[in-house]
Amino acid sequence: MADDLVNSYKTGPDDQGRFGIYGGRFVSETLMPLILDLEAEYERAKTDPEFWAQMDDLWTHYVGRPSPLYYAERLTERLGGAKIYMKRDELNHTGAHKINNVLGQILLAMRMGKTRIIAETGAGQHGVATATVCARFGLKCVVYMGATDVERQAPNVFRMRLLGAEVVPVTSGRGTLKDAMNDALRDWVTNVRDTFYCIGTVAGPHPYPAMVRDFQSIIGKEVKEQIMPREGRLPDTLIAAIGGGSNAMGLFYPFLDDKEVRIIGVEAGGHGVDDRMEHCASLSGGRPGVLHGNRTYLLQDADGQILEGHSISAGLDYPGIGPEHAWLNDIGRAEYVSITDKEALAAFQLCCQTEGIIPALEPSHALAHVIKIAPDLPKDHLIVMNMCGRGDKDIFTVAKHLGVDIQT
Repeated sequence: MADDLVNSYKTGPDDQGRFGIYGGRFVSETLMPLILDLEAEYERAKTDPEFWAQMDDLWTHYVGRPSPLYYAERLTERLGGAKIYMKRDELNHTGAHKINNVLGQILLAMRMGKTRIIAETGAGQHGVATATVCARFGLKCVVYMGATDVERQAPNVFRMRLLGAEVVPVTSGRGTLKDAMNDALRDWVTNVRDTFYCIGTVAGPHPYPAMVRDFQSIIGKEVKEQIMPREGRLPDTLIAAIGGGSNAMGLFYPFLDDKEVRIIGVEAGGHGVDDRMEHCASLSGGRPGVLHGNRTYLLQDADGQILEGHSISAGLDYPGIGPEHAWLNDIGRAEYVSITDKEALAAFQLCCQTEGIIPALEPSHALAHVIKIAPDLPKDHLIVMNMCGRGDKDIFTVAKHLGVDIQT
């Protein structure tokens, strides 16, 4: 890659929220004042020591950060190649990386005087994190969740309701993450005065992609600090699963200017990336378009209509990707591959049996790619994959696909 691009890796977005031709803010006139207010508040918060002191305190004493960087010894021995580390963000309070970002957004919401928080969720982890932080600060919480995901993520639906959130099943479209985000945006337009939209990924109108990335970059910053005393150098390869891409962007961002570090994002290949679009691999099988306030790669037909993708993983079941990922793909700084449902299920089971860790189906996609490439790499090659969520939420889905009646 061209040397003159290196210094630009971490300069995006520009003043209009664009990463190259991606990003931006394509929103209604009603929402534009709120977007501009949020951008201004975040710019103030970024340079406010009190804001970051509060974040650090909550990350440490409420979330449980730093999360461990774990050497997967038995998996490494089983594969016989590269040395595999797992960044264990599934050990965070609420069981995933989502709370890293939710804390920041809700602190901003309170600084802006908002008392009602809305969110979209797919796998339910962002919804649970939002409901958790709202309970912590006494805020009203409404979570939009596709009806399909309500059924396949029943444990997280119950958790959200226990935490006091109202969970609204969305029946439009295929009843998945895209449809939940559509209804959340409709709510926001209707309730602009007291409502803050807490977006769960590095997508949406500017400043959300950059803001969510900044909050999630605690993941990669910790990896940099943790790997040095263990190995004395940076990892050779970073691997993370991608739906919208917040856990991946959080891991990748602090390493973008480290040219020697290979970066791989893993999309949901579903039943296979082909013309039937039975997958959610936007970079592998999509093209640029506009959805949910930003321009990025999308699954769409010849007329630009958004197609219904598929993934066994509710958190990856989204027909787009964060705009910064689209940009990193185009300039060649990061590589993006896809993993099928079948491969993710196999990785899920191998992780359980070799490391005693039950992963979510989302990071199981990343782990499946680790399993593919690690055996052919030298034994001194260091891989860090982001174990971004725990798998208790997915046991019903996995049992169904394995033909197991979990009720008996």
